[in-house]
Amino acid sequence: MGPVLCLVSAACFGAMAIFGKLAYDAGVSPQALLLVRFALAAALLGMVLVLRPGLRRMEPGPRRPAPSDRAAAGRGRVLATAIGLGAVGYAAQATLFFSALQVMDASLLSLIFYSYPVLVTVVAVLLGRDRLTRGRSAALVAASAGTLLVLLGAGGVSFHPLGALMAFGTALTYTVYILVAESVVHRLPPVVLSTLVMTGAAGTLGVRALVTGGVDLDFRLSGWFWLACIAVVSTVVAMLTFFAGLKRIGPSNAAILSTFEPVVTTALAALTLGESLTPVQLAGGVLVLSSVVVLQLRPARTRPPAAPLPDRPGPTVHEATSPARDSAAEPTRVAP
Repeated sequence: MGPVLCLVSAACFGAMAIFGKLAYDAGVSPQALLLVRFALAAALLGMVLVLRPGLRRMEPGPRRPAPSDRAAAGRGRVLATAIGLGAVGYAAQATLFFSALQVMDASLLSLIFYSYPVLVTVVAVLLGRDRLTRGRSAALVAASAGTLLVLLGAGGVSFHPLGALMAFGTALTYTVYILVAESVVHRLPPVVLSTLVMTGAAGTLGVRALVTGGVDLDFRLSGWFWLACIAVVSTVVAMLTFFAGLKRIGPSNAAILSTFEPVVTTALAALTLGESLTPVQLAGGVLVLSSVVVLQLRPARTRPPAAPLPDRPGPTVHEATSPARDSAAEPTRVAP
């Protein structure tokens, strides 16, 4: 289920670019999009936790010791880290991404941003959280090459130095975000973690809106519909499935499978916006999907040799020659 959840998350995140473009057409500004997105997602997740209290508890596991002062302090640090993931990491990543999108082409922005699977894998290996196996290396190469073909197949792009710097900052920020999230994802239920992250991001963006004079929410009704799609599909569902998948397969595999996102974006653009898919982009999509297959391959394991049976005395003459019988029903008679 880990790879499936990461692919569902990538598909939901991939749809956000389409929803965002349609929201922009309805008069929504980038600042309004970010604030409404995170605030609405936090409210929806909070309602889910109120209606389903069972989602606040961790999955059943081994018996845990009674809570102590040290354990309470540790839980406080975990909660603070989860809020910081949204208030610092996710808010900064989203702000850098949409700021870069205003000054550079989306394809080049995505190309630079999707260097983060390589960064996540390298840093996770250096930190000892993952091993750079042959299968993982092959999947990383296939996913990166496929992403390159998908994005470059869109045609020529213009280079903007400041935009490129912000795009690379987005990749670095998301790398740190994934690695920090992996350290707390085993200690909080996915819904609780997602709620805290969304609340932290909404708080940061809300404070920024107050400092800068607020955001313009006077746009068409269709804009609210696309914002709702971004909040529900590309935020709530995307975050829940990402954290659940990250918990099962680790940061490197989750980052590699996230390269499915630009494939989804390109395909949806072809279906909804009338854009055409080139043979180069189709080949890139096949490469990205092949990385999913490679990650599922497991090396054949040799069966360990069977443990030798304990020594026991050989059968007596009577045991060897008499038929088997239930010793509980009839005791064994020994000849005088």
